[in-house]
Amino acid sequence: TLLPFYDWFTSTASVVLQLMGMPMSSHGSSELPPFDRSISKTEKAASCLKYVSFLLGTLTETDSGLCPCHVFSQVMWSDFLNCTNTAAKFRCVFNEFPFFNYVQSKALDDVLYTGKNFVACAPTGSGKTVLFELAIIRLLMETSEPWGDVKAVYMAPIKALCSQCFESWKRKFGPLGLRCKELTGDTEIDDFFEIQDSHIILTTPEKWDSMTRKWKDNCLLQLVRLFLIDEVHVVKDATRGATLEVVVSRMKAVNAYRTAQNPEGGLSMRFIAVSATIPNICDIADWLSDESDPATYLNMDESHRPVKLRKVVLGFPCNPNQTEFKFDLSLNYKMANIIQTYSDQKPALVFCSTRKGAQQSAAVLAKDARFMMSIEHKQRLMKYANSILDSKLRDLVLLGVGYHHAGVDLSDRKLIEAAFTQGDLPVLFTTRTLAMGVNLPAHLVVIKSTMQYIAGSCEEYSEADLLQMIGRAGRPQFDTSATAVIMTKIQTRDKYMALMNGMEIIESSLHRHLVEHLNAEIALQTISDVNMALDWIRSTFLYIRALKNPTHYGFSADLDRRGIEAKLQELCLKNLNSLSSISLIEMDEDINIRPTEAGRLMARYCVAFDTMKQFSHLSGTENLSELVSFLRRCKECSDIQLRVNEKRLLNTLNRDKNRTTIRFPLEGKIKTSDMKVNCLIQAQLGSISIQEFALTQDTSKIFRNGMRIVNCLTEFLRQRSKRGFSALLNSLILSKCFRAKLWENSLYVSKQLEKIGQTLSTAMVNAGLTTFSKIEQTNAREIELILNRHPPFGNQIRESVIHLPKYEVTLEQLPRYSCTTAEVVVKVNLKNQAQLLSKRTAPNQHYVTLIIGDSNNNVVFLQKLTDLLLMKCGTWSKKIEVTKASKGEEISVNLISSEYGQTVNHQHTRTFYHRKVVIFYDKLLMF
Repeated sequence: TLLPFYDWFTSTASVVLQLMGMPMSSHGSSELPPFDRSISKTEKAASCLKYVSFLLGTLTETDSGLCPCHVFSQVMWSDFLNCTNTAAKFRCVFNEFPFFNYVQSKALDDVLYTGKNFVACAPTGSGKTVLFELAIIRLLMETSEPWGDVKAVYMAPIKALCSQCFESWKRKFGPLGLRCKELTGDTEIDDFFEIQDSHIILTTPEKWDSMTRKWKDNCLLQLVRLFLIDEVHVVKDATRGATLEVVVSRMKAVNAYRTAQNPEGGLSMRFIAVSATIPNICDIADWLSDESDPATYLNMDESHRPVKLRKVVLGFPCNPNQTEFKFDLSLNYKMANIIQTYSDQKPALVFCSTRKGAQQSAAVLAKDARFMMSIEHKQRLMKYANSILDSKLRDLVLLGVGYHHAGVDLSDRKLIEAAFTQGDLPVLFTTRTLAMGVNLPAHLVVIKSTMQYIAGSCEEYSEADLLQMIGRAGRPQFDTSATAVIMTKIQTRDKYMALMNGMEIIESSLHRHLVEHLNAEIALQTISDVNMALDWIRSTFLYIRALKNPTHYGFSADLDRRGIEAKLQELCLKNLNSLSSISLIEMDEDINIRPTEAGRLMARYCVAFDTMKQFSHLSGTENLSELVSFLRRCKECSDIQLRVNEKRLLNTLNRDKNRTTIRFPLEGKIKTSDMKVNCLIQAQLGSISIQEFALTQDTSKIFRNGMRIVNCLTEFLRQRSKRGFSALLNSLILSKCFRAKLWENSLYVSKQLEKIGQTLSTAMVNAGLTTFSKIEQTNAREIELILNRHPPFGNQIRESVIHLPKYEVTLEQLPRYSCTTAEVVVKVNLKNQAQLLSKRTAPNQHYVTLIIGDSNNNVVFLQKLTDLLLMKCGTWSKKIEVTKASKGEEISVNLISSEYGQTVNHQHTRTFYHRKVVIFYDKLLMF
């Protein structure tokens, strides 16, 4: 019935708006958008109803968080689409809501109608992701189809955010022909080749740092036109902020380089950054500006929050002799009263400082509180509980309480998220990592204690952390108000009351990690002298803040710009001297800088300076056990924490008469984090099953970092002098072990075959199939009987083994007799060359390393041989000269696979210096 009045309504609406004193839309027009005749009658009626509701002021809330006071400054998304004649093409991106909210509308002109760099600070829940989507659409509008060379990068501090956007944007931009690719630590993409056909790349700062350390060698990076930075306030983070800062500065350098190479091309890179917590947003904008085009910014305070937030700070007594742990524990018994007082019978989210604390708090609340639930509600909880693997969590969910943290199994986490999102789970206890990751808003947010445990010590939450957690309060689709409660000591109550009314200035953390990032830029040849180092510093956020707050960085407040630059140059020189002290760079008298091979390795593998310093202290005689112990002390593993509830299981893995234990037992009890790291490495390589999910996660992290470190160590030892055969040999073995996740002498070799996991591999070990040769010699039907599988499974397993490469090594001494040297011809023969030409199990990049050493621990010969090379000619040979060692006449010949276990063979022979000898190693095979 409203449809006949639409034309009259649109023609008079602007007059009505002006009479009512309402603001005009952000793009300058007070007229309502022209009616889109392509939409259905239902949609037309809905649009009319919304307009009438706007006019009467009766529309109080929508899914996108619309508030009554901002009604007339909203912009219909179809408005801008119609204005740009692109409605049909981009309708799919915004079909989940009919209009932009106030924050999005205010940003619309800058994001969509200009190409300037842009920074937005707006409360959590105000739809900042839409700004990224508008920027992508702006890029598409500027580029002619089929958008083959369009490249946009989205960078977020944690993988959960990347995964969320990946799923959303794949659905939204997929119909437009854009391909999204997730590039995080959890993905197996390590090569630019894998992302060259992608249009939107979603990544973390650490991953993009490693991908861009050789950007001048790869034209792909120079195609990036849009760089999107989520949660940009993380630049202040003590451990991760420096990486984010350096990556953004590097992308600015890529942009400057591209512009200098092709000034007429007009292909500049645009930066869009958003956060909920940036008080000094103008500094971020200055950082993202270039000389010709300053960045614009939008700063929206809490008054523009979609759901109004009430903040409560409660102080509780704490005795001087009471530890932080005891105080935290005492707060558990206050929780029932707080939830009853402030939750209004709506979902509550409680942030705890530790995983164990979250579980303990949940258990206490389940005993102390009883929730009023209908029979249908209890049935829904029962349905969730039946699918939960964790028995403790299952029991709590039935009582209306849950916990969620990184130590919970992924499937259980997904179920808990679903139950809480649907409003079926009244209370959820979690850790602060959820505040930046999964989007689980609640009516009530409680921060239980303002202290957190980091690396074994107690520290206060930063203001940014508190604001992130508080930001989860308020569900725009259900609430008009929300509550956030901070539980702290009575002594610090006033402090947090004041903190909630102000905001902490975002500072740089680059000065604390400058040495690693300076080395990376030197390896990139961005920096070749101290003056260029200062030029690079000028592109960072550190420079922006050092000029404004020099005392934070240890400089005098009386210094002017020139004085601060001199201090920054001194800081660079100090770090350059540190790099030079362990031969990672070379500096001459004029302080010209050149990278060394070791420095390039450090940059390539993203290894910490302290770890490289440990590399330089290796003696070269280390065995396999000592190298594993060396790994546990690396800086990259320093954030692995030893939790009290893990000690019993770790001690069992270390020494236990009744079960399989680790290969190299540690002395005494497991008491430190580095002992835990050693234990987990050995358990993984020894195929010892670990049921504790938190330990499994820690093991995955150790192996991700460990793979880089071991590869770097191997390359580092390769480029050192010929001394150190033992260390190099064992680093090659350990590198292969990390890749295969098996010891080199493991019985579980079958785990390396496709379709064979821990369970099936154990069955094969129990049946005596502990080498590849035994598997090949076993009948296919017998394999199926052992594994309880149907044909042709046995044939497939045998085929995989048959098409693994088999090698034979031959040493022949030439008839040149000397008291001090001998000439030897070494040959490597690919025995099954013909079979491999038709089919191969090993990957294309598979290779073997031939390493020969003498009794003096010298490397006599070292050669990498690829399968592709051996498949062409079948045989490879080399004449080498062996010098007689003072400690004996034996030499050690080893052929080591890059991928597969049981490929290391320590063959020792005596080299005779007075007569000819021919030695065949027919057992140097893959099995």
